[in-house]
Amino acid sequence: MDSIKKAATDFILTPEYHDLLSIVKGFRNGLVYGAKIRFPHALVMTLLFRRSNFKDMATFVLKATKQHARNLAFFCTIYKTLLILQRRMHGKERPFDSFFAGLVGGYFVFGENNNVNQQIVLYLFSRIMMGLAKLPVKKNVIAEPAQTFPIFTSLIWAIVMYLFRNERDVLQPSLQASMQYIYLDSNHWNTLRNFLWHNK
Repeated sequence: MDSIKKAATDFILTPEYHDLLSIVKGFRNGLVYGAKIRFPHALVMTLLFRRSNFKDMATFVLKATKQHARNLAFFCTIYKTLLILQRRMHGKERPFDSFFAGLVGGYFVFGENNNVNQQIVLYLFSRIMMGLAKLPVKKNVIAEPAQTFPIFTSLIWAIVMYLFRNERDVLQPSLQASMQYIYLDSNHWNTLRNFLWHNK
């Protein structure tokens, strides 16, 4: 048994197998991370908002978890494979190699429009926008970080309020519903009860 363990250890530590094994481990890490993130989220959301029998609820949680884990695993596999291939073709990794690998992986893995993919992409989009707000400071275009955040947030709120008032149907239904409740339903009441306690 020790000899098998030693042979396996020697294999995974052999430098010429490193690239291939990094792809395998990336696939594994995508599965694990996707399951760790999606399972508790899907479980809580199902318990809070779904009204069905236990079997249907469990099926929904497991299906969402499987899809999230699978997508991260396959995206990582495509991304790392393309990075390695480009590095081998050009002798080194170039700055836009990661962009190309992400572009291809994103198209093939996250291109289907479904709830899990939408949530992942919206999460990434929000983090990208925050990163872009910090970029002018990093590049010394703006001296103070405090100058970028107010500009960024005011633009975000300006755009979302414009869309809600003028092009509402392009916003996600959950966002429409929350904004309807806060900004429009607050315009209507006819008793003290539905002014203070109930809405409408």
